[in-house]
Amino acid sequence: MEKIEVMQDVLSANEYIAQENRKHFKKKGALVINIMSSPGSGKTSLIIETIKRLKDWKIVVIEGDVEGDVDAKKIEETGIPAIQINTSGACHLDARMIHKALQKMNDEKVDLVLIENVGNLICPTSYNLGEDYKVVILSLPEGEDKPLKYPRIFQVADLLVLNKIDMEGPADFNFKNFNKIINKVNPKLEMAPVSCKSGKGMDKWIDWIKGVHAKDQD
Repeated sequence: MEKIEVMQDVLSANEYIAQENRKHFKKKGALVINIMSSPGSGKTSLIIETIKRLKDWKIVVIEGDVEGDVDAKKIEETGIPAIQINTSGACHLDARMIHKALQKMNDEKVDLVLIENVGNLICPTSYNLGEDYKVVILSLPEGEDKPLKYPRIFQVADLLVLNKIDMEGPADFNFKNFNKIINKVNPKLEMAPVSCKSGKGMDKWIDWIKGVHAKDQD
């Protein structure tokens, strides 16, 4: 019972800071997307391809990793600022970490903040960061059964980006079975099949961003 109470306190404190983060983001006019997935599914690749297609947007990337800054350096090569967060062992970002990252952002208006969460299908689901939308990426080589094994992340997500569709054959991914699984886990979940490598399907992903951005500006 004591452990449960401690966890409740942690999440309660996190929620308070998350709401403060949201206020700060709103002052900047930013749409904030929390991108979650397992390691290697293509979070960084999706972010880079997004930056290429939204050249006129003011974008900031917050990069979450356990250690290192490999992905942040890749982002910065595009000319977009990346704020690195190292969790030193934690398997997720939390609102406190994002609050510290906010202090490194200037006071200029921002169109889009992309948060690349730590690669994990479990831990990130419990922590509100102050984002507007949660996006989960699943790549075909991971298999169509992941939503059955890790249902929570697919239930809290606003959009599923199904990446690496160019590997449909080698991955032996069963789309028919996958659609049945998604309908069971979260029938309302929108889906955007893409290939960051070939660019196929990226228009749908970009259209989704533009759509929610316009909605949030109303």
